[in-house]
Amino acid sequence: MMSLKQKILIVDDDPDIREVLSIQLGNEGYDVLEAADGMKAIGSVAQNPDVDLVILDVMMPGMSGVEACMEIRRISSVPILFLTAKLKESDKAEAYGSGGDDYLVKPFSKAELMMKVKSLMRRYNVYKGKQETEPGDTEIHIHDIMVNRESHKLTRDNQVLNITGTEYQIFMYLLGKRGKACSAQEIYESVWGEKFMPSSSGTIMVHILNLRRKLELDPNNPLIIRTIWGKGYQ
Repeated sequence: MMSLKQKILIVDDDPDIREVLSIQLGNEGYDVLEAADGMKAIGSVAQNPDVDLVILDVMMPGMSGVEACMEIRRISSVPILFLTAKLKESDKAEAYGSGGDDYLVKPFSKAELMMKVKSLMRRYNVYKGKQETEPGDTEIHIHDIMVNRESHKLTRDNQVLNITGTEYQIFMYLLGKRGKACSAQEIYESVWGEKFMPSSSGTIMVHILNLRRKLELDPNNPLIIRTIWGKGYQ
C-alpha cells in the first residue's frame, strides 16, 4: 500500500464498469472518485485539483469524453487515459488532439490497465516537479520560447503555452537530445516507459503534430521540432 494515496477519477456512464475499475484500483492502494458523465467529471476535477489521473470513457451520452477532455484541459494538466472501443487511427488522433495522454482499447485486462496507470502516474510526478531540477538549468531558451524547468512551463512573449504533461515530456526529451535525430521508438520507450509497438509510431506522430501546432509560428514549416526523414525527430 502507498503511504500517500494517489487520487484517480473514473468517468463512465456504465455503473458496472465504474464499480469494477474502482475495486481494481482500490485494491492497488489508490483513492478512487467516480463521475457518471462529462459534466460531473469537469466539476470533480475543479473540486479536486490534487487528482492525479482521470480515466475517461470516450462514448458517453450528452457530453462525449473528447469534449469533456477539452474542458478539463482548460483547468488542469492532470493526465487523462481514454477508454474506448474505437480502433481507428483517426479516433486516436481525435483523442490525443483533445488533450488526452494515453489510450486503452476495450476490452482490456487488469494488467494492461495498471501498466497504463503506473506509467501515466510516473510521468505526471515528473511533470509536477517531484524530481529535482538540475542546478543552473532552470531556464532554457530555444528560438523565441522560454522553458522553465522548475515550473514546467513554456512561454512565448510572456504568454504560457498550453501543453499537456505528455507533450512537455516529449519536448524535454527532444531538447535533451538537441541536434540528434530521435526515432519514434526512442521517444516512446523513454517517455512512456513501455515497449514500442507498431501502433506506437502513430501515437508519437500525433503528439508531435499537436506540439507543433502549439509551439511553431508556422506548423507547416517547423523550426523547433523538425522531421529528419528516415531517422525521426530533432
